[in-house]
Amino acid sequence: MKNSINQSKTGQCLCCHPSASRRHFLKSFLPGAVAFSLLQSTAPAKAETHQAKALVLSCIDFRFLTAESDFLGRKHLGGEYDWTALAGASLAVTGFPHPSDAEAFWDQLDLSYRLHHIHKVIVIDHQDCGAYATMIDANLSKNPERELQIHTEYLHRADRSIRDRYPNIEVELYFATLDKAEFQPILPRLAKL
Repeated sequence: MKNSINQSKTGQCLCCHPSASRRHFLKSFLPGAVAFSLLQSTAPAKAETHQAKALVLSCIDFRFLTAESDFLGRKHLGGEYDWTALAGASLAVTGFPHPSDAEAFWDQLDLSYRLHHIHKVIVIDHQDCGAYATMIDANLSKNPERELQIHTEYLHRADRSIRDRYPNIEVELYFATLDKAEFQPILPRLAKL
């Protein structure tokens, strides 16, 4: 078996061997000492000091990114929000068509709540959504009243689910139009007494 770099032929470590030079010892010791001192001086992460005003869930549709950013700015969130995008937004929260979409949302909401202390979730659906067309009806966007009704139903489901898990979080629901980029508030369904 070959000798390791730090051992002499006699089995003693080179820093303790009588013929070892002080220079060799310092060369082998210095990198560890420098690394240790750097680790000691590094400040710990301060995620707990960052606070976001909300978690925003929107669809992945690129056509709405600028309008959504402008809308959130008008809501005085000042860029202080966490943003999650999943195809279909409210559709994804319900786990339709894939339970993994809902899991991803709940994981993000939990992290945003624990790390950034959010007090609000904003869910934004939009007109002419490909996820809704694929999962619900390919012609959904051709009937604006029905499209709004279906989105409202899924937004209400998302609202209930979020409030069930996080009763102290405020939830805002919106439906964005494609042509004028208007964000119509969708009022939550009142709980039945």
